This record gives sequence, structure tokens and C-alpha cells, in this order.
Amino acid sequence: MTPGRRSSTFTRLLRHGFTDPSAAERLLDSAELSAVRDDPVLLEALGATADPDLALHGLVRLLEAQPGPTAHRELLDTLIAAKPLRDRLLGVLGASAALADHLARHPSDWQALVTYEPRDLHRGVAEFERGLAEATDPVSLRVAYRRCLLSIAARDVCGTIDVAETAAELADLATATLRAALALAAAAAPDDAAACRLAVIAMGKCGGHELNYVSDVDVIFVAEAAEGTDEAKALRSATALASHMMRICSETTVEGSIWPVDANLRPEGRNGPLVRTLSSHLAYYQRWAKTWEFQALLKARPVAGDADLGQAYVDALAPLVWQAAERENFVTDVQKMRRRVVENIPAAEVERELKLGPGGLRDVEFAVQLLQLVHGRTDPSLRSGSTLDALQALAAGGYVGREDGARLDEAYRFLRSMEHRIQLYRLRRTHLVPEAEADRRRLGRSLGLRTDPAAGLNREWKRHTGVVRRLHEKLFYRPLLDAVAQLAPGEARLSPVAARERMVALGYADPAAALRHLEALASGVTRKAAIQRTLLPVMLGWFADSADPDAGLLNFRKVSDALGKTPWYLRLLRDEGAAAENLARVLSAGRLAPDLLMRAPEAVALLGDGDGGGLAPRGRGPLEQEILAAAGRAENAEQGVTAARGVRRRELFRTAAADIIGSYGTETSPVEADQGALVDRVGAAVSDLTAATLAGTLRAVVRAGWGDTLPTRFAIIGMGRFGGHELGYGSDADVLFVHEPREGVAEQEAAAAANKVVAEMRRLLQLPSADPPLLIDADLRPEGKSGPLVRTLKSYEAYYRRWSLVWESQALLRAEPVAGDEDLGRRFIELIDPLRYPPRGLADDAVREIRRLKARMESERLPRGADPKLHTKLGPGGLSDVEWTVQLFQLRHGHQVPGLRTTRTREALSAVRAAGLLSPEETEILDEAWVLATRVRNAVMLVRGRAGDTFPTEPRELAAVGRYLGYGAGHAGDMLDAYRRTARRARAVVDELFYADGN
Repeated sequence: MTPGRRSSTFTRLLRHGFTDPSAAERLLDSAELSAVRDDPVLLEALGATADPDLALHGLVRLLEAQPGPTAHRELLDTLIAAKPLRDRLLGVLGASAALADHLARHPSDWQALVTYEPRDLHRGVAEFERGLAEATDPVSLRVAYRRCLLSIAARDVCGTIDVAETAAELADLATATLRAALALAAAAAPDDAAACRLAVIAMGKCGGHELNYVSDVDVIFVAEAAEGTDEAKALRSATALASHMMRICSETTVEGSIWPVDANLRPEGRNGPLVRTLSSHLAYYQRWAKTWEFQALLKARPVAGDADLGQAYVDALAPLVWQAAERENFVTDVQKMRRRVVENIPAAEVERELKLGPGGLRDVEFAVQLLQLVHGRTDPSLRSGSTLDALQALAAGGYVGREDGARLDEAYRFLRSMEHRIQLYRLRRTHLVPEAEADRRRLGRSLGLRTDPAAGLNREWKRHTGVVRRLHEKLFYRPLLDAVAQLAPGEARLSPVAARERMVALGYADPAAALRHLEALASGVTRKAAIQRTLLPVMLGWFADSADPDAGLLNFRKVSDALGKTPWYLRLLRDEGAAAENLARVLSAGRLAPDLLMRAPEAVALLGDGDGGGLAPRGRGPLEQEILAAAGRAENAEQGVTAARGVRRRELFRTAAADIIGSYGTETSPVEADQGALVDRVGAAVSDLTAATLAGTLRAVVRAGWGDTLPTRFAIIGMGRFGGHELGYGSDADVLFVHEPREGVAEQEAAAAANKVVAEMRRLLQLPSADPPLLIDADLRPEGKSGPLVRTLKSYEAYYRRWSLVWESQALLRAEPVAGDEDLGRRFIELIDPLRYPPRGLADDAVREIRRLKARMESERLPRGADPKLHTKLGPGGLSDVEWTVQLFQLRHGHQVPGLRTTRTREALSAVRAAGLLSPEETEILDEAWVLATRVRNAVMLVRGRAGDTFPTEPRELAAVGRYLGYGAGHAGDMLDAYRRTARRARAVVDELFYADGN
């Protein structure tokens, strides 16, 4: 091989997903695989596994363990010839190091994967009992158990069975194993077996037919004396049998253990007798049992031992289970138990806890079980031990919305699949998502995420836990359940105690104040209060999904107070699906959107599905038409501009609301995956709105001072972010003013009129009022603040011809007419095009001057005390870095490359790539940094209500910025790290491109 060149095999291995191609190449060259190393079928199959490196290593170990050449050749021949076997075997080897160890110890067990018959697709208890039939002791039972487990895992990783079928088969295998272990215990003590009737009742996930790969198998034992046997002696015999059965499954041997058998769900837990008679069980549950014990009995299912006795146990206790919801404080007890589970998770693990953490599996299971116990009293269709079956029944019965049910089903299946694959790797009992990148990569690939699997896994995991968290809070904490459970007469209502508990659990910082808001909103007997009592349980959960739920609830009270007497407001929230959640998101996301809404609360109608126009941004044409019409109806310029500013305020609210909802996501509208699209929509909407506002203001001023015709043609040229369609919520309007005297009008008169127009526009747009001001900044004009505010087209031409500096050519790259005389605006653009797209590109001294200016800006304009690495505008990898780099390309190549003649940064960046001047990787890095920095600036304005170029320091504000950017509670540090990382990568590209001589 040529030095420095990688082999073709090395490259192919990389392409097929190997992370250590050098080691893989050595394994493929080993004697065990020499006969098939070049067979493309093998490499394709390895590449399809969760971890090709692990699969290949396990295959070599299995081949090495074969007892002789014949067995070795048989395995290889079957592997290459039989696709089902190949997919199953390599799939297992790539997903489970523990089962690879088992195959290395028992090298003939691979043949258990060869069969591919219809009955093999969905195996049940009978098939597993046959698989365990030859076990004569605990060691051989473990070997047979692993062999059966191998067949389940193989069909699981190949997708032959889904997650629910896998869990059911694991429960069936557990049932068969418990029966085999009980048979071994009975064979070892025949006298004890003869003295009693013993039934094993599966609880928990085994009882619910939804077991994990590695889990405690929860059981309860019930026994009766055999005919002619004393009850006390029978119970001693049954206890000995039960204890021996537990040891057979739980104890560690040379083949490891199967799983612990846990009998702690029995009456009195560890302090109670291991085995009771049926009458003793019944007496305990009738008198002493706690609420959680009835919840646990939902899963009870007889699985081993005396079948008649087991069924009698279930039949006797079932009526007590379905009466549990009538107990005093039933719902509150269940709520507290769930909160205790979360509180007991170590802080360092809570964010990785797949089962018990917020938005985890237990949230789905608790919510479903609570609804089952409340409504299953009168609806037998809900009485299932399986979470997914019960959820389907709840949705079918209308107890859960069909869409909510479908989302919970999807999320639960995904989270259970994650749990299965995590446990399958080492066959260890764990519910923690691994931290190592390699482990997350394998986990992601095992779930079908092949493009950046670790990042894809994290994204999907967080998406699904977010869904569970929102729906769990909506269903599980819903105070209406209190009324349903207690069968209280009259109207469903929020009890003060339940409301306070719920708010504490959901993160309200001041529950007392929040409760006062609730009392003000929901107390009384009016129809308005009745609708609020229906809305508030759900609204509180939505507020809680923000960084500042207290502010959300306070703002909701303010809006409700302002609109409470209007007939449409509460009807909108109650009847239009998206309106209530949209409002909750907007009111709890920061200060800007609520402030805009409070100035004109009727804008809440925009949040509905009906005639309010929705949240889709309106184009510049309709906006300008509305504003010009309003200005035309006004009696004077001030009234006309007031009308224009009112439209601007409403449309700013529309844009901010759509941005917040797209960033947070709702139950009906997922989070916008394309962050660049969110930035582009905000930039275009605010820029169009600003242009329309300037056009209306210009019309109002001209009409008030001169009638229909100004003595001079007048145009406004957008500059900077305005000209680039990239305005943020807090941006000023950077502009140039150009005029041209009409025929017969003296230049002095024309100039006086143009200057008067500008002065009046600036005054009217900044008058104190309920509407936010629009600041006009003309500092990019020739000679800056020292130059005249308005120039004629000829004056611009003379200046640019004689005095223009390179920074002005750069600034003109963003110039675009936005209002006024269209023909004059077009001619201004024709004038400046040769300046901003010079036919011969840039001279070296001009390039050096641009670099000097940028270095000076970075050193002089960064605020004192600001962290440069977190400054979105002037910091390394920030907006300035990306924009100056793109603009340098435009100045150098814009004349030859038409695609570069655009005022928009992202569009120009794409054109640089399309022209071959920038690699796809460099383009992506710069685009990602620019989008993120812009998103941060928008977030700061939304959260604080005032513009800023760096992250806020106040914890709640920082958390709110994080929530807007997709980071959950407690992850502000992750957000800052991600920003620094993104900016650092961008700065490295900028250093190479902006300061390199060849660009």
C-alpha cells in the first residue's frame, strides 16, 4: 500500500459503520474468516448491525470456540448462505456483548437461530417450556434460559417482533422459567410439594405481560393445605418451596444468575410472611392495604404452581382493586407516591433516568394506572395489566384523547425500546441512558438511527420524554380526577389543596401567589368561572413547561381580566384546539410577547384556528395595503402614524407568538426542526413589517404637509439587517434617504422638503405611546453622522465616484429599496452595483483595509466586562465573523457570480458554496453559527423585553433562553457549552477564510 494512503478495505469498513477499521481489518484477515473475508454479503450484514465492531469481534470469538473444522465450516457456510440466520446472529452479536459471551461458552447454541418457521416468529409459554424441558439443575436451567433469550433477542433486533411482542415473550419466558424452577424445587423436596397447593402470582411487568430483558420478577405466593395436611405445616412446606424456587432463579452460579425474584410486593412487604393463605391475603387487603398496593394488584396474574388457586386469588381480590378509587385521598396518595419516586433519584442521574425520571416510562405507567383505577370501576374494558393495552382501551373509551393516546403509545414504545437495548448489551438491570458516545452510537443505531446516531438518539429521546412529561401532567395531575374519584355531586372543580400540590410539583416558585390567581380566575358561580375551571388544570401544565410558570399564570390572569367580559375570549380557548396551549406558551416565554399582547389583548384571537388570521406571517403587500389605507383615513399625520404603529405592534405579536410556538412546540404542532427556517421567518416578517410601517408613515407625513405630491421624488433604502431581511425584534431600521427634485422645483426647496419629511417621520415613530417605537438609524450614509441626512441621487453619485471608502462598498452590499419612489430606488441600486460588485474584484490593499477594520471593531466595540466567547455579535464565531467573511466573498466575486448579488447572508453563503468557493462542511459550520447567534439575540429580546447581544446572567432569564433554544430545566450550562463549541468551530473557519490570501 502506498505510504499515507488507506487501503480500500479500510475505507469500506468506515463506510459500513466500523469505528475501529484497523482492528476490524486485522480480524477479517484472521484465519477464522479467511474463507469469507472478501464476501460482500458478510460486510453488508455486519454494517447493518448496531455495532459492527462488536459484531465482528463476537463472530471471531464464536468461530474460535467451534469444536472442530467441520463445525467451523458449517457455521461459516450457513452464515453466508442463509440470510435469516445471518441477520439474526450478527444482529445479536452487534447488540449484546453478554449474549456473545454466552455463545463463546456454548458455541453450538447458534443453531437455535437457524429455524425460521411460522411458530418461531411469535413464541409463547409452551414453546419456551419445551426449550427449558431438559434443564435438570440451576446451572443447566440458566444455559437453557439464555438459549431461549437468544431467540427473542435475535427476532427483536431484526424487527421480526416489535417492542410489545418482545416484552410479552420475555414475560412468557419468565413464566416458563418460574414453572421450571418450581418443578426443580418440588423435585428436591417431594414431601413439601405433596403437603401444599402453592400458586405463584406474577406482579409488575411480568404480571402485565411487558417484561424487560433484565428485571426483578415480582411475585406474590399464595398457598393452601393439601387434603389431610395441617395448615401450619402446609405453609411451612410452601414457604420452603417458594424460597428454593427464588434461590434457583436468583443465585449466581458458574453461568451467572437468571434474574432476582422479588416478593416484596406481598402484604407487609419484607416484614410479612413469604407465603399466605388466600383468606389471609383477603383479610389484609380488606383491612390494612395502602393505596399503592391496590395499584400494584392491577398487574396480578397467576403464572406457576396451582392454576386453580392462582385464579381464585385474582378473582377474590379484583373487586377490591376496583373499589380503591373510592378511598379517601386516593388520587392525592397516588400523586405523592409518584413524586416520592422522582425525589429519590440521585441528582446526578435524574436526567439519564429512563424509567423513573420526569417524562420517563413510569410517568406513562402511573398516568395510565390512575385513569384505570378511577374509571375501571364502571368500565371493565380498562382492566388490563398491560400498559399499552390499557392505554388503547382508555383512548377507545374516550377517557384519553385519541391523539394524546397515540402520542403516549409512540413515546412509550420508543422509551421501552431504548430500555430493552440498553439492558441487552450487558444483560444488566439498568435504566440509565449511557453517557459514553460509543454506547449512545450503538444504542442509536440499534433503533434505526444511522445518520449521526448519538445526536439522533438524544434528539428523539428528549422529544419523546417531552411528550410524556406534557401529557402526564395533563392527565395525571388533572384536578378534575379528584371530583370523579370521589363522586362528588355537582360541578368538577379545583380544590385549593390539590391546586397547591400540583403547582409545587410543577415548579411554581410562589405557590401562594399562584393560588391567589387561581382563586381570582376560577371562584364563583358564573359561566366564566366554570369555563376557567375547565381550562386551568391543563393550562397550569403548559405554564409549567416553561422557565417561568409563575409569570405565565400572572399574565393569563391579566389577559383574562382585560377580556373577561368579551363573549369570544373564553369560548376561543375552550373550543379552538390550539388557542389555549398557544396562549400558555406565549404568556410564559418571556416579557416581549405578553407586553405586546397586554397593550391590545384582543390580539389573542390570532392564536386560534378560526378567523383571526392565524400565526402565519403576512406578506409585505397585504401589510402595506392595510397600513396605507389606515394612514389615508386618518385626519392628520400623527393619527396616521399611530394607526401604522398599532398594526406594527399587532404583527410583532403575531411574529413573536409564532416564533415561540415553533420553538417550544405544542401538542398539535411539533418543535420546528429547521432552526434556520425559524430565523428566516422572523427576519423576513419583521423586515416586511418595518418596510410597510415606513411606507405608511411616509404617506401620512407627505399627505399632511404637501397633499398628494411631494416637491421631490423620495426613496428609502434599507441597509444592514433591514436590507438583508434579517431584522430581529429589537433591531433599529438602518436606512439611507435619497431624493430627486421634480421638474421645475429648485434643489433648495426639494432638499428642505426631503429633510422635513425625514425629521417628521423620525419624530412620529418615536412618540411615547402604547406601541413600541421604531428607531430610524441613518449613520451608514456618506460621511456618517457628519454628512447630510438626505442627498440627491446626483450627490450620491458624485460622492461615491470621488470619495467612497471600502467600508461603504461593504455596507452597500445590504442596500435594498424599501419604501417611496420605486423608480428612484431602482436607479439608486443601478448606481451602487459597480461599487459593491467591482468588475475586477478587490485590490489587495482594500482586502487589508477590511481586515484592519474588522480587527479594530473587535478590539474597540466589545463592551467592557463582556465575555467575548458569549457575545453573539462581536465575539469569535459570532454574527460579525460570519457576515464579514461572506461579504468579502461577495466583494471579490460578486461581479462574476450572479448568485452572490443578494443582500441576505444565508442566501449569499449558499451561493458561495454553489460557486465552489467554500466546502459544504465549512458552509454548514458558518451557517449553523450564524443561525444560532441570531436565535440567541431573538431569544434575549423575547425573554427580557429589551435587545442584547449576550446571554442574560439572571438564572430564570437564562433558563428561559435555554427553553427557547430547546434545553430543558437545569441545562443552561449545556446551552452555553454548545454555543461556545459552535462559535469556536466557526471562528476556526473564519480564521482560515477571512485572513487567507487566496479568498
